[in-house]
Amino acid sequence: MSTDGAFPVSVDSMAQAAQVRKAIWLDDLRSVRIVRFGLGVALAMAIAFGFNWPLQFLLPVLTASLLGSKQPAPTLREGFNNILSIVAAFGLGLTFSLFALVYPLVYVPALGLVLFHIYYLVNRGGAAFFAIMLLIAVLLLPMMAQQADLLADGIATGFIGFGALAVGVQWLAHAILPDPRDSRPSAKRPGGFHPGYSAAAAHNAVKSMLVVLPVATLFIAAHWSSQALVIIFVAIYSVAPVLRVSKQDTLYKFLANVLGGCAALVFYWLLVAVPEYYFLIALSLVSALLFGSVMFSDKPTAPYYSSAFSTLLVLISTSMGEGADFGANFWIRIGLVAIAGLYVVGALSVLEHVWPPPDPTTRS
Repeated sequence: MSTDGAFPVSVDSMAQAAQVRKAIWLDDLRSVRIVRFGLGVALAMAIAFGFNWPLQFLLPVLTASLLGSKQPAPTLREGFNNILSIVAAFGLGLTFSLFALVYPLVYVPALGLVLFHIYYLVNRGGAAFFAIMLLIAVLLLPMMAQQADLLADGIATGFIGFGALAVGVQWLAHAILPDPRDSRPSAKRPGGFHPGYSAAAAHNAVKSMLVVLPVATLFIAAHWSSQALVIIFVAIYSVAPVLRVSKQDTLYKFLANVLGGCAALVFYWLLVAVPEYYFLIALSLVSALLFGSVMFSDKPTAPYYSSAFSTLLVLISTSMGEGADFGANFWIRIGLVAIAGLYVVGALSVLEHVWPPPDPTTRS
């Protein structure tokens, strides 16, 4: 008890107050998501750079994409489905690389058909994660296979292995910091897939395929594997082929990559000042918390901060090897994003003019 006229303060009351503050923090869904995202990304960076594996940037990037979702904790079945999605996607990509690529007259129309079905799946509300993996696999692996079959095999194996590890980190992060109980019943999984034929979805899928296929064919025929990021960006930007939305998306994605690049520049020079493993993990945690605070907000631009953070992870991870040039990587990345965005907007402008979308009131 206090004898100087102040209010008495007991150890028990202080402990109770601390428990109340902890309970309030753990009951806030947004706070839990931000901290879970930071811890998960920091753990992925620690694993990737602790073992110094090839393609190490894939683990934090895939982990960030999984933990950056606002969906509840994945079930065991959903986690294995994500792993199987990567296996299936890169299995298809390897099939294209090893068997169809040597027959150009077969490969080009087959690639067009596959691209159409990927975009048709997305436009009907299908799994975006599976679609992105498919796009990367069927476009990236053939270009890598032109250099060496083993290179394509190594990239496919890397994606599958790091994808499985990313799912494991996602499970662990959700186990350590689960969603508040009050939010779990209201957290519904996406159920937006529309079965059956959709004329609008088919129309958009054809336009996306027409935008991507000529560029993919040119890059593969010309062996431009060093510029593979261009075709990857073109493919991803073309997922939503509505001209107004595409212009806006392209601008926001470009600005997001600039933001991610600037953040990576600060990250890089701080790491140069303190080139220690523990400082890399600490910077990763702080960066993930800062980006996560916006990603999990209600701002309309919040989803684009995920792209910005992926840019940061890719630039940092690919600029830490011996002889790597961070400045060159930064400007090349920004230039590739700009080229891809301009091409998509220009191509879709032409397609919108010559082939307008169907009447939305017409159903079949």
